[in-house]
Amino acid sequence: MPIRPENRSRYPEDWPVISTRIKKRAGGRCECEGECGRGTHDGRCPNVHGGNAYGTGSKVILTTAHLDHTPENCGDDNLKAMCQGCHLHYDREHHAQTAYRTRREGKAIAELFP
Repeated sequence: MPIRPENRSRYPEDWPVISTRIKKRAGGRCECEGECGRGTHDGRCPNVHGGNAYGTGSKVILTTAHLDHTPENCGDDNLKAMCQGCHLHYDREHHAQTAYRTRREGKAIAELFP
């Protein structure tokens, strides 16, 4: 998944090397074993990078997920190769919290400068 510009500085300079190593560790296949919460696969997700996604047929892009949502924490035990579907679903609550904070901060700024 693309790194947002405002978060780029939180990733180590060698992030592309780290991410590639994790994807190789996974053998090019999604490592999600249901922790994404989609409830669409038993055991390990069958999606393989470059293949067709089960269910949708869209092209699979393998990404590297931070399990604790902290880009600075790049230990192998905190990283998992995930297809874009599992990664987005895994991050859904984190994204909702971030969006809420962004909206709240925007409202506070708007109140300061009406």
